[in-house]
Amino acid sequence: MELQILDTKGKDTGKKVEVSDAVFGIEPNDHAIYLDVKQYLAAQRQGTHKAKERGEITGSTRKLKKQKGTGTARAGSIKSPIFRGGGRIFGPRPRDYSFKLNKKQKQLARKSALSYKVKEGAFTVLNAVELKAPKTKDFVSILSNLKVADKKSLIVLTEGNENVLLSSRNLKNTKVVMAEVLNTYDIVHADNVFAVEGAIKIIEEKFN
Repeated sequence: MELQILDTKGKDTGKKVEVSDAVFGIEPNDHAIYLDVKQYLAAQRQGTHKAKERGEITGSTRKLKKQKGTGTARAGSIKSPIFRGGGRIFGPRPRDYSFKLNKKQKQLARKSALSYKVKEGAFTVLNAVELKAPKTKDFVSILSNLKVADKKSLIVLTEGNENVLLSSRNLKNTKVVMAEVLNTYDIVHADNVFAVEGAIKIIEEKFN
């Protein structure tokens, strides 16, 4: 499969790049995408939530009233969950939400997500993304040239470019990542994916 290469002004350079059908042209697997996105989001959770149970509440353990003869339920302690200020029943405890996903499953998910973008015409190859200085205004003009200034965009680079990273980090709808750490969630979350020409080879080597 061949894809056209555009420049940062949104114009066709007249060049094309050959991309692997095994990465960018497979039959997408929706369930694999679901599992990989679920794993990514689960790993983002801190899991530090905690509520005090009756054994952790500070309070008297004196028996509130006699066991029998009051006409009401038995009550042994003010720390009981049925009283205001008492412990919580089955409250949340700190835990790790992450879970394992097989490497082949993750690769299938990422190839499926990329194939969806190519199929939808939402995957574009750029010859390069370079800025002389870290200026958000200059980066926004690139997005405007590509007609995605008001859309969620993912820019995939071959290596860290400080000017590009600094210029884009203040834009809530744009994310810049390295091809080496490209993941399914970022691909699916973006309306349009832009990859520099050199990133294609890295993606194919990593996901194939």
